[in-house]
Amino acid sequence: MKDLADGSRKKILRRLAALTGFCLGLAAAGMGACTSAAAESRLEGQTLADGNYAIEVALSGGSGKASVESPTRLTVEQGECFAQITWSSPNYDYMIVDGKTYYNENTQGGNSTFRIPILVFDEEMPVIADTVAMGSPHEIPYTLLFYSDSIGSESSLPKEGAKRVLVMAAFIIIAGGILNYFVNKKKRKDYLGAKR
Repeated sequence: MKDLADGSRKKILRRLAALTGFCLGLAAAGMGACTSAAAESRLEGQTLADGNYAIEVALSGGSGKASVESPTRLTVEQGECFAQITWSSPNYDYMIVDGKTYYNENTQGGNSTFRIPILVFDEEMPVIADTVAMGSPHEIPYTLLFYSDSIGSESSLPKEGAKRVLVMAAFIIIAGGILNYFVNKKKRKDYLGAKR
């Protein structure tokens, strides 16, 4: 009877491993397709398809103490490109890009976040960011440099990667719980005999 329980456990474990491998394969295939599609668009000089991507961005200017999150989200909507700029500080209340003012979208606390248009790739783009860190508001000139050759899948963003890990961990925990239930049920049957 113990051999039978061990055989069932091994069978269930093999199925679980195959299912996990299948899911990981699908995720990897999806990531590869996004990355290659973005690369082909750049190589052929075409605009990117509407959607979300990741892009490397470099900040310069100011005192040199501030930084922005990189890579960051690049959103393409009807051929227009927008970047999500997340600062290393919660003290920025607005940014000015090409004469237009954009306000902090992070209303839940934490570092200041802005959705701004990308006017140019691979060249320094001038912006102004207003900070209240010094007691009174100060508009500080910066430049942002967006690297077109770094455009890739949105899944390469740190937050997106963390989400994928959490989803896979949840899947494994649930699958392990189901496996444990059936193994224990089989053990009880073996010890108590067949149901009457």
